[in-house]
Amino acid sequence: MAAAIDPFAVMNVVGLLAFAIAGSLKAADAGLDIFGVAVLGVVTALGGGTTRDILVDRLPASLATTGDMSVALVGVGLALVLIRSLHGQVRDHPAFLTSDAIGLSAFAATGALVGVEAGVSPFGIVILATITAVGGGSIADILIGRVPTVLRDDFYATPAVVGGVAFLIAEAVGAPTVVPSALCAALVFTVRMLALRYEWRLPRV
Repeated sequence: MAAAIDPFAVMNVVGLLAFAIAGSLKAADAGLDIFGVAVLGVVTALGGGTTRDILVDRLPASLATTGDMSVALVGVGLALVLIRSLHGQVRDHPAFLTSDAIGLSAFAATGALVGVEAGVSPFGIVILATITAVGGGSIADILIGRVPTVLRDDFYATPAVVGGVAFLIAEAVGAPTVVPSALCAALVFTVRMLALRYEWRLPRV
């Protein structure tokens, strides 16, 4: 059964849904209309993966088929339902923080998987994991005139780096196919949620 699981497909769908929801909630918090909410949700969902694919010189999955866009739009629809049940600021709401952490973790795993498939160096795998995880959210922040979270929150990109390293270690010891990506995603999610809970920060210079 485990051999039949495509870890990239699973993580990709999870990441698309989670980031579409997170991006849509971010747009609602910024006061955008329904079109703006949809655009920001889609950009957040597709931005990191598109950047990743361009870096490894392959046609972005979001342009190759309608699948990724369809999943992202489903996420936007779910967010629109959720927005109606929220009141006031949503940026610090558990719905936003959790969906964003899920997207971060799932896309870190897809970035690492693409890095392995593309034959990049171990350093390249960690970089792709990180860029895929933070890329869409960073583009969305720029579109609404905010400093990207990755530049003002020390423990946003850091969990993706940690997850990418964990992926490499699992690959190096010959773990079964699904283990490296599952370990990467679980570790990224755990570190991110702990960082939010305990307000972790890196030392400043």
